[in-house]
Amino acid sequence: MALTMFGGPLSRKLPETRTFTVEGPAHSLLLQPFTRRVRAEVDGVTVLDTTRGNLLFETGLPAQLYVPEEDFRADLLEPSDTTTHCPFKGDATYRSLRVGDRVVTDAVWAYPDPKPDASWLAGLAVLSPGAADRWLDEDDEVIGHLTDPYHRVDLRHTSRHVTVTTTDGVPVADAAGGILLGETGLVDRLYIARDAVAGTLEPSGKRTTCPYKGHATYFSVRLPDGRVIEDAAWSYETPTDESRAIEGLVCFAHDDLVVTAEVTR
Repeated sequence: MALTMFGGPLSRKLPETRTFTVEGPAHSLLLQPFTRRVRAEVDGVTVLDTTRGNLLFETGLPAQLYVPEEDFRADLLEPSDTTTHCPFKGDATYRSLRVGDRVVTDAVWAYPDPKPDASWLAGLAVLSPGAADRWLDEDDEVIGHLTDPYHRVDLRHTSRHVTVTTTDGVPVADAAGGILLGETGLVDRLYIARDAVAGTLEPSGKRTTCPYKGHATYFSVRLPDGRVIEDAAWSYETPTDESRAIEGLVCFAHDDLVVTAEVTR
């Protein structure tokens, strides 16, 4: 279970099906060590290299990497007049990043004088995930953002009979099994072979990225009756190692579609 979202113990809304209470403020912070080596590059230059990172888990937000300021290339940082205020962490100061002629404005922020309850943020700073061209987790390139140790993806072969129809009953796909993918806080998804699709899959321009599965390519579905349902399916052509079982399979989800999975005996 993710800590800060999806009903986790530090999320904004806890499920009713629990026997515990959380003592403390409605908005919580938790800092935990992230000791794998993390590097960030801008125009091929390493601007951050650390084995002393920490993940900050904050209610309702994705985990954020805080690292000792000494692990930045200090010679590449420039002062900024930007400041922001967080009622839970304090006043943040910003610095821009200059690599050659390229300037990334307000790329780094820190809390030099954090709130007493978050005093352990002193001396740490954040590089905005989008400020770098490339991130490395040890020697593997990061896809999207660093993975959250409290978020997981499970893939299981299933023999359930999977059908996909339009809301008015037109068949779209019929498969005797596939891969069931369960992901923290999200509904289960069913991935099936493309030859189970009755309609025609037409590549669309939509692309998304998942740190746990890889880069997704989307398809519109042209039905035998000529209708087209835009961005109704997606596929991971080259998924991450842990999600290799869904390689080349397709998954359907759309307001105009009904996906069912029945146990056949």
